[in-house]
Amino acid sequence: MDSEEPEQSPFAAVSAQTSKYGRIYQAYLDKSTPYAQFRWLGTFVLLMAFSLRIFLAQGWYIVTYSLGIYLLNLFLAFLSPKFDPSLEQDEGMEDGAAGGLPTKEDQEFKPFVRRLPEFKFWYSATRAFAVAFACSWFSIFDIPVFWPVLVVYWLILFALTMRRQIQHMIKYRYVPFTTGKARYKGGSN
Repeated sequence: MDSEEPEQSPFAAVSAQTSKYGRIYQAYLDKSTPYAQFRWLGTFVLLMAFSLRIFLAQGWYIVTYSLGIYLLNLFLAFLSPKFDPSLEQDEGMEDGAAGGLPTKEDQEFKPFVRRLPEFKFWYSATRAFAVAFACSWFSIFDIPVFWPVLVVYWLILFALTMRRQIQHMIKYRYVPFTTGKARYKGGSN
C-alpha cells in the first residue's frame, strides 16, 4: 500500500517558506560581515536617499527626529563598554575588593569590549534608515511641527549625553576607538 503524506496546513507551508528566506537572508548577512567599508558605504547611500527625500518633500520631521534619537541611542551603546567599570567598582567596594582598570604592569589587562558590536550597530542603523525612508512615503507620518525646535532639542540632547559619555570615558580611562592606540608587533623568534 502506498502511504500518502499528510498535506501541510497553510500555516506550516508559510512558516517553512519564511524559515527558508530567513536562512538565505542570514547567509547574505554572514557573507557581508568582513566588508565593513562596503556595508557602511551602502548605509551612507541609504542615508543620502533619505535625506534627499526629506529635503525635497519638506516634511516628515518627526520621523527624522525619531531616527536621530534612535541613532544617538545606538551610538552611545556603541561607545559604552559591555561591562560598565562604574558598576564593577561599586560591586568591588561591596565585596571589599578594589576595582578599576589596570594602572600598573602587574595588573591584568582587560580589552575594551563594546556593549553594541560594530556589525549590530551597522545592521540596526541600516534597518532604521530603511524604516524611516519607508515611513517618509506615508502621509500619516507627516505631522506638522516647527522643525527648528526639534533640531535645537536634538542638539542639546546630543551635547549633554556626549558630555556625560566623555566624562565617563575619562574617569574610567578607556578609549573605544583603535585609532591613536599603540600597536605592538610580535617579536621575531
